[in-house]
Amino acid sequence: MFGKVDLVPTIEEYVALLQCSKFQEDKVYSRAINVPTFLKKLMSITGMSEQWVAARIKQKGDSKCIPWKSLKDLILTHPDVRKRLNVFALSIYGLVVFPKALRHIDEAVTDLFDLLDKKVTPILAILAETFRSLCACRKAGKGRFIRCAQLLLTWFHSHFWKVYRVSYWVFYKNYSPLKEIVATPRRDNISDEKWMAILQNLQE
Repeated sequence: MFGKVDLVPTIEEYVALLQCSKFQEDKVYSRAINVPTFLKKLMSITGMSEQWVAARIKQKGDSKCIPWKSLKDLILTHPDVRKRLNVFALSIYGLVVFPKALRHIDEAVTDLFDLLDKKVTPILAILAETFRSLCACRKAGKGRFIRCAQLLLTWFHSHFWKVYRVSYWVFYKNYSPLKEIVATPRRDNISDEKWMAILQNLQE
């Protein structure tokens, strides 16, 4: 909230941020009733044997996970370049977009990831996770926002004036907000309290 204005990301903005415009908007991700087991999905994504995958699956709370270290080793050593990219992308979804267990990739993420090749849009699922985490922090009056935090930061960053002072630069086809924010120097010398003061005093 800024003043009385509720600034929340929209579906269109997240589509632009993630450049998912080619995905079919009418094919929204939803968890199917009969889905392959976590073991089978990991075997398909990684191209590894049942024994290799089974030995690395861990139980974290109420869900199954695979450690990031195991996937990191695959990214560095897997002979199939396509599988390396798939494992790397899965890791980004599990560690950055939908983090649950620290340094582990949750089973639910593999279900979504398994459907992305079918051009199912992940935008609504990502947006829902963003709202859920924001609402949890708001209700508790405290806590750290962790779900999709980097994407929310990129969305926030995209609302500041851009090159040529065009506020809707984010919707240009050749512009990538994610690439820009990665290239932007980090201001680690500003405290959390200072950032809060900066944000609370923003003008229109």
